[in-house]
Amino acid sequence: MKWLIENLSLCTAGEIIMTEKVYVTSKQMATFICPVCQKSKTVNVSKYASLDKMVKVKVTCPCGYGYTSILEKRKKYRKATNLPGSFVHLVEGRPARGGLMKVKDLSTSGLKIHVNTEHHCAVGDIIQVEFSLDDGHRTLIRKKVIVRNIVGQNIGTEFAPTEPIDKALGFYLFS
Repeated sequence: MKWLIENLSLCTAGEIIMTEKVYVTSKQMATFICPVCQKSKTVNVSKYASLDKMVKVKVTCPCGYGYTSILEKRKKYRKATNLPGSFVHLVEGRPARGGLMKVKDLSTSGLKIHVNTEHHCAVGDIIQVEFSLDDGHRTLIRKKVIVRNIVGQNIGTEFAPTEPIDKALGFYLFS
C-alpha cells in the first residue's frame, strides 16, 4: 500500500479519528508522520500554496491508518495558550479604551487575543497588551502590538518593531 494524500473536500471522509497539524516549508514541502506507526512522507504541496483558506487533507498511511492533516503555512511556530490579561487601545499614542483579554496563541512574532468587550480596533491600530506566562516565574509580558486581522472578538496581532525580543518568551514557546 502507498501513501495517499487527498484534498478532503475532494474525497469522501471515511473514519477519521484525529487531526494533525503539518507545517509547510518555504520550499512548499510538508512532512506527514503517521501517528500510529511513525512512518513519514515528505510531499510537495505547492498546489495548495495559493489558497488563502485553511487546507485540510485526508492522509492514508501504508499501514492503513487514515487521518486528517491541516496544512499550516505560517512562518513561525504558534503555541496554543489560554492566558488571561488586559489590553489598551492606543489612539495617537494615548490610551483610549481597553479591557480584559485571553491570549489564544503566541509566537515570537505576535499573538492572537480574544477580547471580552467591544474593542473599536481596526487593522493597523496599535494596542498595548499585558499578561503573565504560565511558566515557573509567571513572567510578565507587556508589549505594543499592531493589529493585523480581526474576526469578531478575536484579534490577530504582530509585535511592534520597536519591541525588543523577549528571551523569556522564546524559552516559553519552545518548552
